[in-house]
Amino acid sequence: MEGLLTVRSTRSIIGVRGSLLFVKAIGGIKYGELVEVSLDGTSVLGQVIDVSKDVAVVQVFGGTAGITPGRTVVKFYGDTIRIPVSSDMLGRIFDGLGRPIDGGPPIVPEDYLEIHGAPLNPALRVPPSEPIETGISVIDGLLTLVRGQKLPIFSGSGLPHNRIAMQIVRQASVRGSGESFVVVFGAIGVTYEEVAYFLKELRSMGALDRTIAFIAPASASTVEKLALPRTALTAAEFLAWDYDTHVLTILTDMTNYCEALRELSAAREEVPGRRGYPGYMYTDLATIYERAGRVSGRKGSMTIMPILTMPDDDITHPIPDLTGYITEGQIVLSRDMWRKGIYPPVDVFLSLSRLMKEGIGSGKTREDHREVFSQLISAYAEAQYLRELSAIVGTESLTPRDRKYLEFADLFERRFINQGEYERRSFEKTLDIGWEVLSVLPEEELKQISPQTLRKYYPKYRASSGG
Repeated sequence: MEGLLTVRSTRSIIGVRGSLLFVKAIGGIKYGELVEVSLDGTSVLGQVIDVSKDVAVVQVFGGTAGITPGRTVVKFYGDTIRIPVSSDMLGRIFDGLGRPIDGGPPIVPEDYLEIHGAPLNPALRVPPSEPIETGISVIDGLLTLVRGQKLPIFSGSGLPHNRIAMQIVRQASVRGSGESFVVVFGAIGVTYEEVAYFLKELRSMGALDRTIAFIAPASASTVEKLALPRTALTAAEFLAWDYDTHVLTILTDMTNYCEALRELSAAREEVPGRRGYPGYMYTDLATIYERAGRVSGRKGSMTIMPILTMPDDDITHPIPDLTGYITEGQIVLSRDMWRKGIYPPVDVFLSLSRLMKEGIGSGKTREDHREVFSQLISAYAEAQYLRELSAIVGTESLTPRDRKYLEFADLFERRFINQGEYERRSFEKTLDIGWEVLSVLPEEELKQISPQTLRKYYPKYRASSGG
């Protein structure tokens, strides 16, 4: 690196505060510049996070213990953080700065890419229109994920978002011959217990050869946690645009990322915004999420599924609130559904995929998908109203029709939404289960489905025709 870049060094350290190093500014220092801090033969990396006429503030990745003014050498490399990228990254596990942590050899790079990426030209963006099959019925059937979409999962403390993330990593695929599909998984600020779980799952699953994992535990430096989403997305972009690959990037937990952003903002003594988070958090999150998309002339796609835990299950908290403004829908996990023993415990009324309608139908999922989706949601909404009514007047006061809807709601939750953690369902299997659940209702109640579709897919007619 020193042979390629103009390296400037100084020993003029003004002070140390936590992981922040205050250095007398020298000419040409840039925001985001990579720094090496050397002391007694050891060195750690850092990054310039603030610079003025007199002082440069460096966030040290490995901590500041042992740093002494006059003895410590600070080298400025004149470049921002770059990571080596290669197709050999598949099947490997890295830290938040792209360094291998799986015991394997270093990557032989095909290129070095700046982690902040190059913005996509809006004029070259192509509207997402092809589905990704996650193998999870409630997502594939009611909240279909589309290639190039950004669709977050809003969870709460103690809910099984990590298990859902691993299930998607194991099961996700795209349809079509000759289509290449890769999952990039990033874990930010997770506990060692969670790290052990992720490593165990990644190593045991058969899909590791099409997966790249990046893990920054809770003990990692603030800047490593902030770098990880961008490091993961840089690797994803390399495969998407250079190798025409469809890439799904799963990032958990973005709440830990935002906490690291708040911690860094407080250390810099910036004026806080809502609940102490920096006022630029919306812009910062947008620079991550907006890297999703499809590009004209490129076969590959970038799909992002961030996972965040809502403090106190509050969907109006700044993190889910701002995320919802940037992304194209959300999947919300329900504590009530989890208490019922439903996995995955998705609240279908609070959840939404705004691009779903573009990615379903004939030639994509199945021709009856749109009608089955509409009928399931309509019937479940009616059943929820009747559940509330029966709590007041009693089930015995309801009509036989109303009781059928209550039966439908229970079957919908237990048969359609509920699914085994290691059970993979295709789009066709999901839709067939949807028809099975709808067959509980009288045929005349299926008002969202056309007579032609009903005759083709309704179980009674399929059985009589031998379908």
